Amino acid sequence: MSVALASQLREGTKKAHTMAENTGFVSCFLKGVVDKASYRTLVADLWFVYSAMEEEIGRLADHPVVGPINFAALNRRETLEQDLAFYFGPDWRNQIRATAGAQEYVARIHRIAKESPELLVGHHYTRYIGDLSGGQILKNIAQKAMNLGEHDGLRFYEFDAIADEKGFKTNYRSVLDNLPIDQAMADRIVGEANEAFHCNMKMFQELEGNLIAAIGKVLFGFLTKRQRSGSTEAVPA
Repeated sequence: MSVALASQLREGTKKAHTMAENTGFVSCFLKGVVDKASYRTLVADLWFVYSAMEEEIGRLADHPVVGPINFAALNRRETLEQDLAFYFGPDWRNQIRATAGAQEYVARIHRIAKESPELLVGHHYTRYIGDLSGGQILKNIAQKAMNLGEHDGLRFYEFDAIADEKGFKTNYRSVLDNLPIDQAMADRIVGEANEAFHCNMKMFQELEGNLIAAIGKVLFGFLTKRQRSGSTEAVPA
């Protein structure tokens, strides 16, 4: 049975998406205030998350629901490794540690991969399509805020293997809509996508202490006072 999963994911995650954009860390980020120490912690956390996701999705390459979304062009692990080498140096593997939020996120990915692999589609959509949609905007913000070179520490936002972003996303939505699932599974995938947003929010919230220490409580309060109405596609950071 074919279901309109792409539109259901988009509509069904709007509230969680807006909540994620209004976490203090992301709110400041989108306004051009980025603390390098906090940001490099986020890059490390994302490496753990994407390593888990790409490990599991790669392992499930022949799965009828997970396999079709296994687009190598979206993979972020290698780009994150380049960024980690920039922020931490060549010995980055021995320097990074996953925060509690990232550990929880990674554990969830591994658990659902074993118990109900179809739900990985919700995590894949939440992270990768958000990265692709908002990548250039977020890259420009980070570059200016941290006074970085064009590619220094910003490879995560670059999708060199995707020449036509719009065309890729159109194809991705078509793939989602043609996955061999019923409405009950579609509902579960949307629910898991919302959980993915909440996992991201926990990671962002863990970074707020360092950010406040860097910019001060007054500025942090000013920058986060007004709530954003939210977007519906570009997942923050």
